[in-house]
Amino acid sequence: MSESNFKNFNHLKTHTQYSICEGAIKIDDLKDRTKELRIKALGICDTSNLCGAVEFSDKLSKVGTQPIIGTQINFKFEDTIGLLPLFALDENGYKKIIELSSKSYLENDELSDPHVDIKNLFELDSSGISIFSGTVFGLFGKLFDKGKFQEISKLYSTLNKSFNERFYLEIQRHNDHNEKAFEKFNLNQSCNLKIPLIATNEVFYLTKDMHEAHDALICIGNKTYINEKNRIKYSSEHYLKNDTEMTELFADIPEALQNNYNFPLRCSFRPLFSKPILPNISSTEDGNASDIIKKDSLNGLKDKFIKFFNLKSNEIENNKQFLIYKDRLDHELEIIIKMDYSSYFLIVSDYIKWAKNNDIPVGPGRGSGAGSLVAWCLSITDVDPIKYNLIFERFLNPDRISMPDFDIDFCEEKRDLVFKYLTQKYKNSVAHIITFGKLKARMVIRDVGRVLGLAYGFVDSISKMIPFDPSRPQTLSECIGGEPRLQKMINEDPRVKKLTDLSLKLEGLNRNVATHAAGVVIADKKLTEVVPLYKDASANLLLPSTQFDMYSAENAGLVKFDFLGLKTLTVINNTQKLVRKKNKDFDIEKISFEDQKVFELMSSGKTVGLFQIESAGMRDALTHMKPNHIEDIIALVALYRPGPMSNIPIYNDCKHGRKTPDYLHPLLEDILKPTYGVIIYQEQVMQIAQKLSGFTAGQADLLRRAMGKKKRAELEKQKQNFIAGAVNNGISKDVAASIFLKIEPFAEYGFNKSHAAAYAIISYQTAFLKTYYPKEFIAASMTMDISNQNKLGEFYEELKRLDIEIIRPDINECYADFKTENDKFYYALGGIKAVGLEAISNIVKEREINGKFLSINDFIKRVNPKDINKLQLEGLVKSGAFDKLNNNRQSIFNSIPSMITKSKNDFDNKIANQIDLFEETEENETNIISNIKDWEFEERLSKEFEAVGFFISDHPLNQFKEIFEDYKIIEYQKFFSDDEIKENNIAATLLKVIERKTAKGNSYAVLRLTDLSNVFELFIFSDVLELNRDILKEGSSLILTLTKTISSDEEKTKRINVRKIASLKDLFSGSIKEITLNLTSKEQLKEVQNFLEKKGETLVNINFSDDKETHKFKLKSLRNINRKSINILRNKEISLNID
Repeated sequence: MSESNFKNFNHLKTHTQYSICEGAIKIDDLKDRTKELRIKALGICDTSNLCGAVEFSDKLSKVGTQPIIGTQINFKFEDTIGLLPLFALDENGYKKIIELSSKSYLENDELSDPHVDIKNLFELDSSGISIFSGTVFGLFGKLFDKGKFQEISKLYSTLNKSFNERFYLEIQRHNDHNEKAFEKFNLNQSCNLKIPLIATNEVFYLTKDMHEAHDALICIGNKTYINEKNRIKYSSEHYLKNDTEMTELFADIPEALQNNYNFPLRCSFRPLFSKPILPNISSTEDGNASDIIKKDSLNGLKDKFIKFFNLKSNEIENNKQFLIYKDRLDHELEIIIKMDYSSYFLIVSDYIKWAKNNDIPVGPGRGSGAGSLVAWCLSITDVDPIKYNLIFERFLNPDRISMPDFDIDFCEEKRDLVFKYLTQKYKNSVAHIITFGKLKARMVIRDVGRVLGLAYGFVDSISKMIPFDPSRPQTLSECIGGEPRLQKMINEDPRVKKLTDLSLKLEGLNRNVATHAAGVVIADKKLTEVVPLYKDASANLLLPSTQFDMYSAENAGLVKFDFLGLKTLTVINNTQKLVRKKNKDFDIEKISFEDQKVFELMSSGKTVGLFQIESAGMRDALTHMKPNHIEDIIALVALYRPGPMSNIPIYNDCKHGRKTPDYLHPLLEDILKPTYGVIIYQEQVMQIAQKLSGFTAGQADLLRRAMGKKKRAELEKQKQNFIAGAVNNGISKDVAASIFLKIEPFAEYGFNKSHAAAYAIISYQTAFLKTYYPKEFIAASMTMDISNQNKLGEFYEELKRLDIEIIRPDINECYADFKTENDKFYYALGGIKAVGLEAISNIVKEREINGKFLSINDFIKRVNPKDINKLQLEGLVKSGAFDKLNNNRQSIFNSIPSMITKSKNDFDNKIANQIDLFEETEENETNIISNIKDWEFEERLSKEFEAVGFFISDHPLNQFKEIFEDYKIIEYQKFFSDDEIKENNIAATLLKVIERKTAKGNSYAVLRLTDLSNVFELFIFSDVLELNRDILKEGSSLILTLTKTISSDEEKTKRINVRKIASLKDLFSGSIKEITLNLTSKEQLKEVQNFLEKKGETLVNINFSDDKETHKFKLKSLRNINRKSINILRNKEISLNID
């Protein structure tokens, strides 16, 4: 090695963003910086984990930098816990560090930071590991701070013997607190104990200008404030310094520099990518995995024919249809076995069969895996791929680069039972996958605002200017660029300028560690031999997690299995249980998929609560499509996405005979006939290539992928193959080229039919339940969404539409969950905001055992104080749950502190077996309840809205009905349905406002509104939004001027625009600008005189008519006319117009 190689300072202590809220370096940025500076070796040494080891190793080695793998682990000595850095010198050392890092999490309690006892270091076979003494903030730095110098010296000596010259005393010079004294101590220890020194630099960020932002990051992690005195503070020297800076810094200790230069020579290991490794499921009894899958698949196929084709076992072998299925099965098995995928299929089949046998609902399938007949035979899916014309090679074929996986949907409530089964079966070879929460645009503004000490309301108002749209996430820079209000604040307010500057530097860094609850890896050995593990002791999860994220875990050779929680499966299961109370033989698996009543429901667009087809856009699409078989639903699930959505009208026109389908070529009619000539599915593109050009299924999948990814070079190659194959089949070159051009845009947006078919089945099942068992279905759905008040509001409106009697919140009638009994629907007390499900369940249980509550006092005496708190009682009162005991909500609300105190006193007395001599009787309950006036109508409903999320006892618009005629207000449904009305006013109360940005960055909002008969949504664009932002408050009642345009095509699509918005309250309480009184007698004139005495702001016109003529007058001065005056005049039958 040349001399120059020895003179490069090596940053061994680099902290990436995986040092949560400590490291501010993204590995991609680090890779670019090392390439720019031509750094020859670099060490990762993240705090308390190895999360970034594989990514760091892969990305840095690609730019010619030697990656050195290390980590800092907390070790405990006596009563002190602190960090020590360890580095892997070879593969054996790496495995030992993995073991120690895992142990710090797996063998720990939730009260302490993850750590291991320092004895573990002394008992360890230390070969392959190097250990450093750490920073002034580490274990030895803490012991030094406590003055435990002799103990440090003894530990240094022991470590030096254990690690045999692989233990170094670190010298660092950042000008951090107490660092110089600690350096002096270590220099003496090195001299006395003959321990080598090494110069290091703790790198937290790449450039010096990041120091202030990093300081804010430290505060975010430690939940402190920038202006706090007693907090962790680092100097500004923790950046990636160059060789010259480091050499000059340690010029007085050449030995420490030389050991740093040489350290990479001791390291001969980096983690490499590994091929997938699956557990070995072979057995002496059943043979290897290939033998097992052949036998289980064939047996499964026979079972399917007995169950679904109504054949007897002795009729199967010679059945023609069975032979077709058997050929397909053999074909799939050949590919599966050849690609060494048998074990994967069998593992998935095993836990799905276990789940089904243990009454855990499992989805019918998901993704391309539903196209496999083997999967159907092994009970992995419930979709017959031959019946639905699905292609296996879309899932698995020899030309696939990345291996596919099965995404399995499980009932959310019982998914943990499957994890428990995996733990029992695979023991310490199974784990979840770690994920990392990021400092995204909104979050970073909130966090930085907090640590800067800015007022919560101030920061909240800024964060709300940043759109939250998971489907189209924006960076903070994009948000600022698209929000003039925020730009103005940044330019005018130095606090906001500092807030955004720091936030922009921290955006995108890891903020916290979480668990990918759906992802599980299963290995062929103890997992800690392959990957480091993590466990949050406070999270109460059955399984630990890998410290590697999905990317690194798969590259380390682990195979991921997806256990997705689908709440719809829980809804279906719970509905089925409710239905079986009156129809014990009901089985959702045995329903007909050709029931026209179900399709009629879908065609009506009344699909609230139905899986995948309940959005406003989907409802509109259904009313135009008028589906009458399951293939329509499969097509709609596939089409309803940006891009292919434009094909829905073509599909509908061809379906209903308004247009003739274009099949492109006679050979393709069989493929395109089910979808009326519209290419919807990726499978159709594959079938076209096979039919027209003679492609194999594998080749057809390559074509499908090339079209989807739009790689021009690969696409051109596939195009030539397609044309050549078509020419060989007797099709002219021009025709083949023309067909290719026609299918290309379809293929770009083509959807996986296997996935669409599986989800369409679930959609149909929910539609069936709603058609025949609406109360049970809605009760199960609302209970599943019990904490989602927006969703509960939708279902509540649906119940009203179905004319189902609803018992609104009542402490003596309702239950914790939503229930339906005796044709009545009981609103859930657990659905009220701040009312805990467990606590209210206990209260309901008390009522069911000992009878209804007779009064507020009786309620207080009987419930356990732990089941009532201030927020819970406030929610119950505001929702009207106590109305039948005492209708004055405000008096009960104001008395809640007294009620809680009395409840505790009563309970304490019961325990002490004492009698309260001053115990309240029913007669003097008023001593507990304040004797004050109830809330006014508007406030009463406003409080109800706070508690329930919508209006349940009355509607706010009712207080404004008297002005509807004045402003020519009609209901939204009338405006929408009457094509003659092109512009009109409507009145509605705002339930929810969601602000978003278009792809071009323009603001718009979705308003969820309710009038006296419907709940509906309207879009408003930036001009209307900006003008009316101040009055768009949830719960406020508005008057909206709408315009309507109707397209001239067959669909007659309606577009509703909001032209103006005003506050109904302001109109109602504000002054009236002009009024015309239409009088017919002198008596009426006398009546009016009393109201025209006071001067004000209203221009008054008078039309006086007798039998002969009409006289028109205009009063010279403005008069005081208000709504109260108008109501009195109307009651006196005086005709008037408000202008």
